[in-house]
Amino acid sequence: MPTSRSVLRTKSIEQSVEETDEPEHQLRRELGALSLTAWGIGVIVGTGIFVLTGVAAATRAGPAVSLSFVVAAVACALAALCYAEFASTVPVAGSAYTFSYATIGELVAWIIGWDLILEFALGASTVAVGWSGYFTSLLDDAGITLPTAIAGDNPSVNLPAVLIVLLITAILVVGIRASARVNIVIVGIKLAVVLFVIVAGIAYIKTSNWDPFIPPAGKPEAGSDAETTPLIQTLLGRETSTFGVGGIFTGAALVFFAYIGFDIVATAAEETRNPQRDMPIGILGSLAICTVLYILVSLVVTGMVSYTQLNVDAPLAFAFKENGLSWASTLISIGALAGLTTVMMVLMYGQSRVAFAMSRDHLLPPALSHVHPTFRTPYRISILVGILVAALAGFVSLETLADLTNIGTLFAFMLVSIAVVILRRRRPDLPRTFRVPGMPVTPVLAVLASFYLMLNLVEATWIRFGVWMVAGLVVYFLYGIRKSRLAPAS
Repeated sequence: MPTSRSVLRTKSIEQSVEETDEPEHQLRRELGALSLTAWGIGVIVGTGIFVLTGVAAATRAGPAVSLSFVVAAVACALAALCYAEFASTVPVAGSAYTFSYATIGELVAWIIGWDLILEFALGASTVAVGWSGYFTSLLDDAGITLPTAIAGDNPSVNLPAVLIVLLITAILVVGIRASARVNIVIVGIKLAVVLFVIVAGIAYIKTSNWDPFIPPAGKPEAGSDAETTPLIQTLLGRETSTFGVGGIFTGAALVFFAYIGFDIVATAAEETRNPQRDMPIGILGSLAICTVLYILVSLVVTGMVSYTQLNVDAPLAFAFKENGLSWASTLISIGALAGLTTVMMVLMYGQSRVAFAMSRDHLLPPALSHVHPTFRTPYRISILVGILVAALAGFVSLETLADLTNIGTLFAFMLVSIAVVILRRRRPDLPRTFRVPGMPVTPVLAVLASFYLMLNLVEATWIRFGVWMVAGLVVYFLYGIRKSRLAPAS
């Protein structure tokens, strides 16, 4: 029978590192600081900057959405410092899953791994559907109309989404070097478009659109329920406001989605040439660059048009159209297409590496963790992830999963922040090329900031997250706890 001792068993750092040298599990070290930074930017700059900027401005914070980005960035930066120390100290695939396994215990590691499966797979599927929408729109602009059965709002099968996922899967299987090179090229394209938005948009800013910068607080719309009510509102027994200072924080809980991705950099630790030096640069560098870009873009867009008009699918393109620059909206759509491509690539990469680590620990079937003899990539799990994401993107109509993805990521942030304190106390002897400053205050602040943002997510998100976690516990106690590599031989 499972015991409390068995679910809290941990895998030593030394054992985790030794397993990376096993021939059937050995990945190729190809990545440097530049590739890691581009990897982070590749997944961070996407849906958030091209879509959520407008939604948060129009419904929660007004022009002060730029401050919402700052609040979310502070929470991310606190967690990023913890990730940077862990990734440089434990250079093993799996990110938060591996970190938790080495400190808190197997059950918590399984929970966070299960959580990351939800975040990455469904996130990639949703982005693929969005990519298909932009792709179809660009074809329409060129006079090419795809049949409604394979593209559009409600297709029988979303063929463009399926094809882009399968193409990305092939790139990921061929090798990390090819994936990194493709990512760098596409990141360059979308960064050029983002910089274009900032530079070209400055000339069309009307300062009157920033007045008031923080709109007066107002009551939420009538008829709110668990689908729209932040959990903190229920706990406090009073309504939270839209706009005002409170709107900045509820806006931060939404635009937090725009930062999701820097933690995926940590999943590449095992494929980094010098993880002790390059991991902190990749994690903190990508977060810093994206934060500056987000603040500038949000200021420009809310200056170009009134924030009340920005609750649209493509707010950046809309702002330029409203100022008579229709040609610019097409260019921005191309940038969005590039942005969503790299988001999918890095999400699917992160998903495969977390599943690879779980399979290597036998919490998932161990056959999945074998690497390709030539490409040195976990090809079996990569192909499986690709098929799953393609099926979801092609045949399932997914509503926005931003809040659900956010709660999973924030939960991971909390666990990593706790784990870095535990590892400092249990293993002070480990060499650490990067150390979290202000220990233990910084990790505690990271936990509090992440939990506060979680409370600003709607009740329905907490319910769905709970259901997924319960399902994961069932799988663990029926399979993982007995098959685990740390389970005693029977």
